[in-house]
Amino acid sequence: MRLPQRALTAAVAVSALALSVTGCSGDSSADGGSTVRFGYISDYNGASLLAVADEQGLWKEAGLTPEYSTFTNGPLQIQALGSDNLDFGYIGPGAMWLPASGKAKVVAINTLARADRVIAQPGITSVEDLKGKKVGVPEGTSGAMALDLALQKAGMSEKDIEKVPMDPSTIVSAFVSGQIDGAGLWYPLIDTIKAKKPELNEVASTADFTDRAFPTAFVAPAKSDAKLNSKVVEVLQKANDWRAAHPDGAIDAAASLLKVDRAKVAADAANVETLSTADLVARTEDGTVDGWLDGLGAFFVDTGQLRKVPAADTYYEGDLYTKAYKK
Repeated sequence: MRLPQRALTAAVAVSALALSVTGCSGDSSADGGSTVRFGYISDYNGASLLAVADEQGLWKEAGLTPEYSTFTNGPLQIQALGSDNLDFGYIGPGAMWLPASGKAKVVAINTLARADRVIAQPGITSVEDLKGKKVGVPEGTSGAMALDLALQKAGMSEKDIEKVPMDPSTIVSAFVSGQIDGAGLWYPLIDTIKAKKPELNEVASTADFTDRAFPTAFVAPAKSDAKLNSKVVEVLQKANDWRAAHPDGAIDAAASLLKVDRAKVAADAANVETLSTADLVARTEDGTVDGWLDGLGAFFVDTGQLRKVPAADTYYEGDLYTKAYKK
């Protein structure tokens, strides 16, 4: 399940394209301070804190001006961080193997997500029914994670299916046109598919795995400016607490940034568990967050993405997160 070299090369190219085509600034003006290049995925998890920080003037308050770029998945953002095309990015749980392998640092936990599914064409009603069939999956993402978990639970492996690596947007069109039989993907992209193929079946979900946690996170380059990281984390923490206290307002803000219908964002937010910053700090200090990351690490060892489970404190900046809150 490691990203092939050609995929990594393509990722860099796509990242550069994304930055040149989809980059946009937040509400802060040009005189708002140092520019921070921030990547995100166009969903509630990826966009809500950035949208809140804009609307509440938190970037300007910190002396920072955000410059946003949208990406289709986390691995592309890790590539952009490594090539100095981004300062910060957002990843889902399926991409956590990349910081765990030294490619980036996790500077803040965002949410606990259960938005990932394995979907199948009408008539295919179980994971077992996908045996020998074409299943599209974005490599190294939470969609791939959901597929592997479902296969393991069914006593199967990737050898039992015909896995077809695809970009998320390509999966949408391929599934709708019937070119693939199933997919490992996430909401809100599944809603996009359902609009054209409402009879699809969800044959597995990360919500089925109640003994596991699936944290989303914000990441910085493996070697980065600790002072800048702390300043950005403070912004994210303030935005996080505003989001926790004003869930409807956070949905409004995210819908405005994403320029999509509010109802779609609200449906996406229903797959998310938000935690207050105080709760995240407490769970960092008592080792709960490390446990979440260790659980993902063990899974990535099983899939071959990691050779061993690294200590969470080698890539999660828990001390930085805690100190930023207690400043």
